[in-house]
Amino acid sequence: MFEVFRNAWKVVDLRRKILYTLLIIVIFRFGSAVFVPFLDSNAISEMLGEGTLLTYLDTMTGGALSQGTLFAMSITPYINSSIIIQLLTVAIPALERLSKEGDEGRKKLNKITKLTTLGLALFQATAFYFALRGYGAVAYRDGFEGVLSAIAIIACFVAGACLIVWLGDQINEKGIGNGISMILFAGIVARGPSEVYDLILTMKDDMKNAILVPVILLIFVLMIGLVVLMTNAERRIPVQYAKRVVGRKMYGGQSTHIPIKVAMAGVMPIIFAMSVMSLPQTICYFCGIDGTGVGFWHDFVRLFSQGSWLYAVLYFVLIIAFNYFYIAIQYNPVEIANNLKKNNGAIPGIRPGRPTSDFIQNSLSKISLIGAIFLAFIAIFPIIFQNLTRINVSLGGTTMLIVVGVALETVRSLESQMMMRHHKGFLE
Repeated sequence: MFEVFRNAWKVVDLRRKILYTLLIIVIFRFGSAVFVPFLDSNAISEMLGEGTLLTYLDTMTGGALSQGTLFAMSITPYINSSIIIQLLTVAIPALERLSKEGDEGRKKLNKITKLTTLGLALFQATAFYFALRGYGAVAYRDGFEGVLSAIAIIACFVAGACLIVWLGDQINEKGIGNGISMILFAGIVARGPSEVYDLILTMKDDMKNAILVPVILLIFVLMIGLVVLMTNAERRIPVQYAKRVVGRKMYGGQSTHIPIKVAMAGVMPIIFAMSVMSLPQTICYFCGIDGTGVGFWHDFVRLFSQGSWLYAVLYFVLIIAFNYFYIAIQYNPVEIANNLKKNNGAIPGIRPGRPTSDFIQNSLSKISLIGAIFLAFIAIFPIIFQNLTRINVSLGGTTMLIVVGVALETVRSLESQMMMRHHKGFLE
């Protein structure tokens, strides 16, 4: 591994890309420490209750949201807009045609995504401002000063979200690639030291939990290994292409396979499920119902808190459902079967046409079930662990999947660039 890094550092072009990517990450972390004017960071930290959607957003932003900094929105508007455009691509024929027009179509879709990001950032920043204003975290709320402070706060949040998208594009163009994911990776990893410090404080407060530290570290390592294994796992459906003679040349006769990833949907089902499960409690929280009082709505908030077993069960079911839904809009067995038939390809033992599509659909359903159970287990394990040990583990399944996935993708990217330069790769 160290020899490979040394060889990579010797390549001038690759070294320049790595340094440029590190520079962008440093700029991102610097922006995460620049405070937005007219905000009380202490009041914002108190406002972010446990188990709300804002807690999830704070984790994704690397703690910038709880501090009220320039990058408080992070890349969440871009992620949401990307999901929306992907869903609309299936529903709107015009967007579907753009997705099939190659590079030009992808450029247009990317432009539409960025415009949608701007609109979502403006809406999200405005909603967050009114939430802060209602909680008393804004310095000026009335009069001319209140209008100016509102414009300044919303403009800073929107500008920060747009700047992050631009930084991600710079990593794609001049860095090692995978820009948006790299920024998300940097934000999550930045919370690591503070989470470790909070864990140490918890152990000091209750020495009975000190014995759980080795257990937590062992579980953490095992979960990383499981995530790596399941992320790389795939089902390969063999495909045989028939031989055909054109003139004096023979074409075809090759054997290949159709790869079906076990965790094909990645972290998207968890994000969908977390957003749905956090929404009721977040709405009640904005209305001043925090679950500490007596009454129906306070009981309702406690029922949907992350420590509730009902929350864990519903969370598990929603992840499985969203996994099937996301794969259904991304993977079309009928189209794959038609493409195989057009290119004289067939699955051994399966007739072309409808039987091929049914076989692919059945294989996809089985693999999707395994992937869905894996994602659901990774997501709810921190909840179960917290209920059993009373120790809060914030860096849970979602962040672990993102960190490991981005790390593997970065390794593959560097591996491909090293292969082009005839060096030994990272994955050997």
